[in-house]
Amino acid sequence: MTAKNPQAPGLAALAALIADETRAACLLALLDGRAWTAGELARHAGVAASTLSEHLGKLVAGGLLVEERQGRHRYVRLADARVAQLVEDLAAQVAPGAVRPPRGLREASAGSAMARGRTCYDHLAGRLGIAVTDALTARGLLRQDTGFALTDAGVGWFGAVGIGLDRRGRRPLARACLDWTERRPHLAGVAGAALCRHALDAGWCVRVGTERAVKVTPAGERALSDLLGIATTALR
Repeated sequence: MTAKNPQAPGLAALAALIADETRAACLLALLDGRAWTAGELARHAGVAASTLSEHLGKLVAGGLLVEERQGRHRYVRLADARVAQLVEDLAAQVAPGAVRPPRGLREASAGSAMARGRTCYDHLAGRLGIAVTDALTARGLLRQDTGFALTDAGVGWFGAVGIGLDRRGRRPLARACLDWTERRPHLAGVAGAALCRHALDAGWCVRVGTERAVKVTPAGERALSDLLGIATTALR
């Protein structure tokens, strides 16, 4: 008789935890990297607050979310970058044909904005993320031939632009993340997070609405053109 793999129960429990549409909707919403209140997530998922509270309890107990309290408000966010990577990778495996078409103009517009540019937990995704990744690669700042890796020139570029790279943790400096709308990898990891944070702080990008969508500003168009040679048409 074959011995039972000790990892099997944990994997089954994790799969069961994610295999619920309401909990999946919460995890995807929290890929914006921000903390949400239970009420915000309930409205987003289209369920009652009491129902959502039960789901959040399971996600927190399962280690996928962490809870923070400020006064009377309860906030939740993804536990860490590893959870975000798991959700991103699973979302990218959903076949395009399995995604239902948008219901109405508002939903279609939101979907278009997300495809144009968005945050994927803490890095840039969509056509914007791909454009930045391609430009870094074309200039020899990022290598993709043997997995994602910043070159020495790439590390120097980040420093010259004034984007700090915190290498103290275990998170990889550069990591490929499969973009679920473009079906190509974009830059994640420490470098991807630092670039996204700088883009938002410097006003190169601004968030659009309550979703993860971001829009490149005129200042961002000039900066990305000057620094990486990205054509304005690729950012709109």
